[in-house]
Amino acid sequence: MDETEFWEIVDDTREAAQGDPEEQADLLLERLLRLDPDAVLDFARHFEARYNRAYRWDLWGAACVLLDGASDDAFDYFRCWLIGQGREVFEGALHDPDALAELLGEFDEEIDGDGEELGYAADEAYEQLTGVVAPDLGIPSAPPEPEGTPIDFEDDSALARYYPKLWDRFAPD
Repeated sequence: MDETEFWEIVDDTREAAQGDPEEQADLLLERLLRLDPDAVLDFARHFEARYNRAYRWDLWGAACVLLDGASDDAFDYFRCWLIGQGREVFEGALHDPDALAELLGEFDEEIDGDGEELGYAADEAYEQLTGVVAPDLGIPSAPPEPEGTPIDFEDDSALARYYPKLWDRFAPD
């Protein structure tokens, strides 16, 4: 599976789920179950590589603005959700996290921003197809600390300064 095929699967399932991340995860699992186990592992490698690329302080800060705070787990699930938004949103956010203000349509923090189940879809599919747990994917792990310069997530003025567009559109009142 190449990168284009990976993003086509992500886009197709998001569109079919009408943006609902839980529904997207269910549809993604169904779609992956139609592939052979090696293709599922390829999908998992693409997903994991992007998940690791998104382990950055600046994206974590954007998640804090969108979600009104983001714990370690919340940021993990946010990164899965961000991949689930497709290539344009994902790459745009990596290029400039503040651009999420323009890249995202409606955003409901009760539904959006949490793609935990998307992160498990490939593992579940592989296990259902083979009866065994997915092997190590053979790609480098995320670094122990996010890349970039840490941001004080408790400092609203710093968040407003780093993410002026996101802050204007999504900051809590």
